[in-house]
Amino acid sequence: MSTYTPDVHAERVGHLGLITLNRPKALNALSLAMVRELNHVLQQWQDDAQVRAVVVRGSNKEGPFGAFCAGGDIRYFHQAAMSGDVTLEDFFTEEYSLNHLIQNYPKPYIALMDGIVMGGGMGISQGAALRVVTERTKMAMPETHIGLFPDVGGGYFLGRCSGPTCPEHMGEYLALTGHVLRGGESLHVGLADVCMDSSTLPALWDGLCQQDWASGEAVVAWWRAQSKTATEQALAQTPAWQNAPIANVFGLATVAEMEQALQGTDEWSVQTLKALHHQSPLMLCVTLEQIRRGRHMTLAEDLRMERDLVRHCFQTDHLSRRGLSSETVEGIRALAVDKDHAPKWQPAHIADVTPAMVQPFFESPWPASAHPLRHLS
Repeated sequence: MSTYTPDVHAERVGHLGLITLNRPKALNALSLAMVRELNHVLQQWQDDAQVRAVVVRGSNKEGPFGAFCAGGDIRYFHQAAMSGDVTLEDFFTEEYSLNHLIQNYPKPYIALMDGIVMGGGMGISQGAALRVVTERTKMAMPETHIGLFPDVGGGYFLGRCSGPTCPEHMGEYLALTGHVLRGGESLHVGLADVCMDSSTLPALWDGLCQQDWASGEAVVAWWRAQSKTATEQALAQTPAWQNAPIANVFGLATVAEMEQALQGTDEWSVQTLKALHHQSPLMLCVTLEQIRRGRHMTLAEDLRMERDLVRHCFQTDHLSRRGLSSETVEGIRALAVDKDHAPKWQPAHIADVTPAMVQPFFESPWPASAHPLRHLS
């Protein structure tokens, strides 16, 4: 029986803790109740000697798998910001605490990232001991599209993208454009560990439950063995972006310089510039600073920084903007509420963003002793 919500199914089977996200109509977008349930269950299991590993999956309208987690519940963000609902503050504090718990979990935590994995879905999977993708995986951090930034530890894990064919500054590219990595592409940038054929997942899940596991490490080794062939095939494929000048463009000092560097007529430059012009100019500049700071931070430091940032996203007092007039509320309105896909960004152009607009986002509204994430280490 769930303590907080029926949208998270958690059960112990043998020596395994099994979690299914079960909010398929919303692509398993995380509500505050779901975050609380996940925190509660994982804290219980970390102290239970009978649980040797945890495995998490999503569900779609037809049943298990097919969708992992589309992120946080942005409609709730909008409603809470408009009504002054104080639980919005709790959501981010508790979600980021969950991300930290998963990253530092004392037992193997395995994330089966079949289908859509975005935003908050990345937050509950990037800290896993084993990150499993399939040919159906669509992975992205598209927050700048709604006037936000890639949170849930994005500064930490995007800033550290690495892999066999990963260009330098791939993290900046993914964070600023919201580019979607499909299937095994995420292996090439270090955002997944193994790839599997999605059709095998139901039988493997059943097989997992029928074995008596001596250790959590044995569960990880079993998944790696099952995925060996598909992983090798995915790594042998050339990512679409391999020959793009990502390092040359996204290694530049400012977003304005990147915009200038993308004035070419080749397909990649045209599409990349188009992507940047869809996003909030202000939050593009905030995000670039976030990724570059996060690259040199511990996860706890990064999450505290992101908690400061997200408070400023909804209460941008230094720009005399709150609620309806904030970039985040306006971005969500345009995408998910009115669905006109025509956000009125302030400022409207990248060239009009100044350092004086960006730097206050990185000033904490709390003293260190009162920070809501001061307990993270």
